Amino acid sequence: MTRQQLPEAFEPEFVTGLKQIFEEKILFNLVLGLKITELKPEIARGRIEMKQDLVGHYLYNRVHGGVISAGLDAMGGLAVMAAIGARHMEEPPAQRLHRFAKLGTIDLRIDYLRPAIGDYFELKAEVLRLGSRVASVRMEFAGPDGKLFATGAGAYIVS
Repeated sequence: MTRQQLPEAFEPEFVTGLKQIFEEKILFNLVLGLKITELKPEIARGRIEMKQDLVGHYLYNRVHGGVISAGLDAMGGLAVMAAIGARHMEEPPAQRLHRFAKLGTIDLRIDYLRPAIGDYFELKAEVLRLGSRVASVRMEFAGPDGKLFATGAGAYIVS
C-alpha cells in the first residue's frame, strides 16, 4: 500500500477499540500515563503527563530514561498497529483489532539528546515501511515547545 492509497481517517469504532487496547489493556502504558492524542494511518501521536513516579533524577525533576525508551517503543508499536489497520480497511474494525496479537519489538534504538524536563511530553511515531513480516518506525520524544529530548528507531515483527 502506498501513501496515496492510505485512508484519510479510521472509523470511530476502530479508534475507540485501539485506544482501549493501548491505554487500558496494556497495563504498562497505564503506569506511564501514555495517552493517544492523534491516530492516523501514517502517524501516531501521544502524550505523557509528568508525575513524581516518572522522575529519574530527583534534584532536577527530569524524566527517567526508561520512561522515554518505553514510551517511544509503545508509540512505535501503536504506529504499526495503525498501519496494519490501514492496510486491511476492507475488514470490519473489530476484525482488524485482532491483527495485533503477534506484534512485537525486534530492535529498538534510542538517542537521548538532552535531559527531559517539563510538565508533559509529546511523542510521535511514523512507520517508514510496513512489510509482510517487519515494520520500520522512527519516533520522537519532545517537550511542550517541540524541543526534541530523544529520538528513536525501531523494528517490529508483524507476522
